[in-house]
Amino acid sequence: MASSNNEQDHVKAAGLFDRLWGKIVKFGLMLKKLGQDDPRRVVHSLKVALALTLVSMLFYFEPLYEGFGLAAMWAILTVVVVFEFSVGATIGRGLNRMLSTVVAAALGIGAHRLATLSGNEGEPILIALFVFVEAAIVTFFRFIPQMKARYDYGLLIFNLTFCLVSVSGYRDEEVIRLGFERVITIIIGSITAVAVCLFIRPVWIGVELHNQIANNMDKLANFLQGFGDEYFKVSEDGHSRDKPSCLEGYKSVLTSKGSEDTMANLARWEPGHGRFRFRHPWKQYLKVGALTRQCAFKIEALNNYLTSETQTPQEVKSIIQGPSVVISSECGKALKELATFMRKMTKSSSNEAHIAKSKDAAEELKAVIRSSLCKHPGDSLHIIQEGAVASLLFEIITCTEKIAEAAHKLASQAHFKDVKPRVTPGQDGSSHHVITIE
Repeated sequence: MASSNNEQDHVKAAGLFDRLWGKIVKFGLMLKKLGQDDPRRVVHSLKVALALTLVSMLFYFEPLYEGFGLAAMWAILTVVVVFEFSVGATIGRGLNRMLSTVVAAALGIGAHRLATLSGNEGEPILIALFVFVEAAIVTFFRFIPQMKARYDYGLLIFNLTFCLVSVSGYRDEEVIRLGFERVITIIIGSITAVAVCLFIRPVWIGVELHNQIANNMDKLANFLQGFGDEYFKVSEDGHSRDKPSCLEGYKSVLTSKGSEDTMANLARWEPGHGRFRFRHPWKQYLKVGALTRQCAFKIEALNNYLTSETQTPQEVKSIIQGPSVVISSECGKALKELATFMRKMTKSSSNEAHIAKSKDAAEELKAVIRSSLCKHPGDSLHIIQEGAVASLLFEIITCTEKIAEAAHKLASQAHFKDVKPRVTPGQDGSSHHVITIE
């Protein structure tokens, strides 16, 4: 009986160990995938560890510790809260923290000095009044959209520092030394975080925004170039085919506003790097992104006709098939061209030819719909339904044209390189067009 119980306990322990080991292996595989998906995450983790190790030297070396004492802990805390994944985010938080700490500490010391002039009885009342007024004003400032976008963290730290310095000064007579040590250690922590983030494998948030805008154009182009085949073709049994995954990519564009706004705000903190100048036109990226989203919403409406349970008969669809396929294909090609030259940061007008062809096809489509209403009065309802598809295609042409105008304006403001065709004769006497970038 005892041996049987021991065997059961052994089996339970083995099963528990296997489950625990399975969870450990699963967690390890998850970490491995996380690092493989974006190796920059591993580099970022090592950079944070390096920055924390450097500021910890304030504790390890006796001369430094004697100079700052326990205030050195503020340097470590600063690295923890300031160090972000991208350069723009780190610089933004670092400058916000340094500037707000310096100003708030100075005002806190000033408030303490003014309060001491009122004597022992009036000092706590004045300090409480100063804290109330400062906290109310600064907190209200955080509701201002422009302030919240760029300085929300700085205002939060301003509140914290002012209260710490002014209130602690009531009990600690060495308030000036306290404020000075806190400011110096916070500056040391901020500079360390920014330096490590900037000089060791930097991640530029401006580049991320630039690539996202181009990728969003690509996603719209993929849908438009595949729309014609999916809408006008059916499988042998008469049912619509399953949509390829490339036609679903546009959906991420619909929700891209928040990330684009955040990246643009952070990119303004970054210094000039590569082809991105110090005063790069980040606001124009937001305009291009907004127009791209407008186009994505038109595409979302167009996509509903692919998934609709009520489908127009194929013989009616074929009436508008030719020009509709041309419109969607040419608009897709135009967006592809824009995305390509965005990535290369070059100027090009090659998309204009595709937009012109789509406009010609639009005129043809209008004529086809008008004539079909007259020739096929019995199918008027279905033709009107197809007219709704055509109307969306017309709107997509307009959206594509607006995106192109905004992208060209961005190329001009950002000083993209000019691409000029040069004609050179071939060996057989024919002409070859060579693209040169100047």
